[in-house]
Amino acid sequence: MGKFVISKRKNGEFQFNLAAGNGQVILSSEGYSAKSSCENGIESVRKNSQDDSKFDKKTSSSGKAYFNLKATNGQIIGSSEMYESETSRDNGIASVQTNAPDASIDDQTL
Repeated sequence: MGKFVISKRKNGEFQFNLAAGNGQVILSSEGYSAKSSCENGIESVRKNSQDDSKFDKKTSSSGKAYFNLKATNGQIIGSSEMYESETSRDNGIASVQTNAPDASIDDQTL
């Protein structure tokens, strides 16, 4: 089962990572100034990850595949790692869709 890990960056911002059951990070958030906003971001991932149209499939300038998960308002709520192939990227999307809805929350800022 996946889990969201909330942490604090050196600059004081909060962020979360969604890790799959094997511990691999499959989605990383932007920085949030408030912890409550970070928690709202997690809820947005839970909801939006179930809608295929919210995943924006991209290719970097170096040719690596990746994706962004967008909220209803079009704002990016999470980004993936860089993948070697489009197939691997698509597997990453499937993993987010499987893990996000029931993922536990591990708050490491407490």
